Amino acid sequence: MKIIICGAGQVGTGIAERLSEEDNDVTVIDRSAELVASISDTLDVQGVVGHGSHPDILEQAGAAEADMIIAATFADEVNMMACEVANAIFNIPTKIARVRAQSYLAPEYLGLFSKENTAIDVVISPEIAVGDMVLRRLALPGAFEAIYFAENRVVAMGITLLEDCPVVNTPLTQLTELFPDLNAVVVAILRDGELSVPHGSDQMLPGDSVYVIADRNQAQRALGLFGHEEQQAKRVLVAGGGNIGVYVAQSLEARDANMQVRVIEAKRQRAEEIAESFERTIVLNGNCLDQKILHEAGIRRCQVFVSLTNDDKVNILSGLLAKQEGAEQVMSLVSAMKVSPLRASTNIDSFIDPRSVTVSTILQHVRRGRIRGVHPLQDGEAEIIEAEALETSPLIGTPLREIEMPAGVRIGAIVRDENVIIPDGNTAIKPHDHVILIALREDVKQIQQLFRVSLEYF
Repeated sequence: MKIIICGAGQVGTGIAERLSEEDNDVTVIDRSAELVASISDTLDVQGVVGHGSHPDILEQAGAAEADMIIAATFADEVNMMACEVANAIFNIPTKIARVRAQSYLAPEYLGLFSKENTAIDVVISPEIAVGDMVLRRLALPGAFEAIYFAENRVVAMGITLLEDCPVVNTPLTQLTELFPDLNAVVVAILRDGELSVPHGSDQMLPGDSVYVIADRNQAQRALGLFGHEEQQAKRVLVAGGGNIGVYVAQSLEARDANMQVRVIEAKRQRAEEIAESFERTIVLNGNCLDQKILHEAGIRRCQVFVSLTNDDKVNILSGLLAKQEGAEQVMSLVSAMKVSPLRASTNIDSFIDPRSVTVSTILQHVRRGRIRGVHPLQDGEAEIIEAEALETSPLIGTPLREIEMPAGVRIGAIVRDENVIIPDGNTAIKPHDHVILIALREDVKQIQQLFRVSLEYF
């Protein structure tokens, strides 16, 4: 595909990196010649210096032949206009705009981005998406990652196995025999930095991190089986009073009247502004790297500390400090660094990677076939994919044991109507089933083919 990305900041660069790795023809537009030169030198992309919503710049970037435009600059209005120009002049089929300002996204203005009112096909809000990711992980304590599929019926959880985990050193096939009614399956094992798709005779070892796909209704039971029976937090401390921090704190406040939430914000004026938006949440003005502020905020009684400032280094250091000062669980937002090495080398429980959220949304529209959801794992080493099977798919009607599936692919769940099915070798996929599976990077293209739509379908 030929794809134009407006904006060479962290979001635009993260999208460009992933899309260029998949042999897409990517052109990045930015007003900063320095950023354009940097991204052109480090990635296999073309760069154009200019304003992303100007017709002449879009034409220079090849908009007449483009299949998709992703407007991800810091200015919402520029992103919206870029999509409008891309539609009106160049008729680009797919137009995606990043929108940050919460007023545009308020429920009362839900129709603002409808087909009747705008040319934008997809609106992405990384801030809200990241906030929702934090909330999902808080709802499943013990999981360092939680991704939902099939209208939230299925959850994929990342779980670290401790020494006292009751199911370590047990072949995976034996787990099925021991817990036949558990709607959950291990689809990947991360060991010593290597991600692999396991088979029935493989065992999990202490220190492994595993990815489990489960019926959402059995997520807590699955966590308990893997040695995690932590209770949902009632005392949460949020570092950073930006859009994400405020969204998380407001959502927690609305979710549970017994929730005790405190926010630390470094800028005094911002602290005073956001304090007025809360009913019960306490806002403290100060530096989250200051031990006195942490103590004043109640760090020693804190169940979860979430660092959501706009500085990766502050988020990591404050997380380490909070852990040292007594926080039971720590989450840190990391925007510009690779998460995998950090997870292995620090005792921070969970890292929030906004790039993975944004890239997930984009990949749904880049993937060929009926791909309904995508989430990259371990900086793109694998993907968990939700795909809809249509009548023309070669998977239909054949027992899974008879299908030659790539070694790096494992099906975790099938959603049929309202039911979540954990498949075995005798299971056959039916038309319109939603299949949730994991695929290593080298097998993703084959998965697209298995769920392709042939011309005979139309």
